[in-house]
Amino acid sequence: MKILIADDHRLVIEAVKAKLSELEPAIEFVLAMSVDELLASASDDLDLAVIDLNMPGAEGQAHIEEIRRRHPAVPVIVLSGYEDPNVMRSALEVGVLGFIPKAYSPEVMISAVRLVLAGGVYVPPLMLSAVPPGIVPGVGDVGSDAATPRGANNTHTLEHLRKVLTERQVEVLQLLSQGKPNKLIGRSLGISEGTVKIHLAAIFRALNVRNRTEAVVAAQTLTEAQT
Repeated sequence: MKILIADDHRLVIEAVKAKLSELEPAIEFVLAMSVDELLASASDDLDLAVIDLNMPGAEGQAHIEEIRRRHPAVPVIVLSGYEDPNVMRSALEVGVLGFIPKAYSPEVMISAVRLVLAGGVYVPPLMLSAVPPGIVPGVGDVGSDAATPRGANNTHTLEHLRKVLTERQVEVLQLLSQGKPNKLIGRSLGISEGTVKIHLAAIFRALNVRNRTEAVVAAQTLTEAQT
């Protein structure tokens, strides 16, 4: 596995590198401390790029957009000191597959990375909690200007959830909302990864969503409905 880490603080780079080393043995790390180094180091054979927003040479998120343009197949995660939901939404709109605030714990970071490497999208709870009442991000596009009114196909009452999902499926959905990949969900519940996938398929059908991101947003809406 080959992972690029781009940040202008060496301490952050080394901490992220140490934690991501837990993913598997012998990971090859590519390091960059400026936008120029980032653009020179990025390549199509990367398995993941973890990039800071605020680094020398950065103009907003232009460097993120450039990496997405040059290497569209490389999954990109933003690791940033920003905790503004609008900044998160803007990054996700250009195809970033995860946004991890630096205030989050190393365990949350590695869970988010595992989710992205498994084909998911990590949406931080800070962004989900900022979704206005009655609005759910558009289908397949967290942060899209498109919106679905409360009560439409992406939104369900808690009562409806209990009718259409089993208790185990509710547990799976809760762990999914925490950014856990299938393997960790299975380990937490004492079930196989294959069984987790079966539960997820049932959850997607019940909530009328097509992927993990939409399911997480729907789950957040349900949580808000309880309070």
